[in-house]
Amino acid sequence: MATQQDISSHQQVAEHHKKAAAHHEQAAHHHRQAAQHHESGNDEKAGHHAHVAHGHHLNATHHAEEAAKHHAAKHAGQA
Repeated sequence: MATQQDISSHQQVAEHHKKAAAHHEQAAHHHRQAAQHHESGNDEKAGHHAHVAHGHHLNATHHAEEAAKHHAAKHAGQA
């Protein structure tokens, strides 16, 4: 049976995964916007969206790494 601490940990990991997914979705949106602006010749707007996409990628990576830390900590020493 899962303890309250286990449930809380699972919820935290799930939240990190959900946040990572949301940031990946936002990054994809901004990459598509950048592509459209490049196609229309508006390099300034394209650059802006590419920069925003990069920020979302960094945030997604952060949340994915936090979820991985929970997994690693739980399974440390079980080799």
